[in-house]
Amino acid sequence: MTVTTMTETWIDVCRVEDLEPDAGICALVEGHQVAIFYLPKLEEVFAIGNYDPFSHANVLSRGLTGDIGGEPVVASPVYKQHFNLRTGRCLEDKSISVPCYPARITKGRVQIQLSAQGDPV
Repeated sequence: MTVTTMTETWIDVCRVEDLEPDAGICALVEGHQVAIFYLPKLEEVFAIGNYDPFSHANVLSRGLTGDIGGEPVVASPVYKQHFNLRTGRCLEDKSISVPCYPARITKGRVQIQLSAQGDPV
């Protein structure tokens, strides 16, 4: 289900119960592989691109989640670079980032926001 308001398009992806706490899943959203992470301690979901620019593989949804400097991160399962889940920026190389999608939980459903072109907002 797609929910569009005056300026926002939210894509309904799955139920919160479909997510593993403190872990990621991969979803194909409008043709984009999106890594979705549910961190119940923060009561938030995060969505970033699944493609790891260092290993050139779609693996970030299988990374380990954690906290560095008070920011939620995922460590790539290949070369272990950390990506900030709020910004998509790599902590070890700030010139590298992955797409970061606004995500929310609404009525028990996980939704991701895309631009009109289907890209990160």
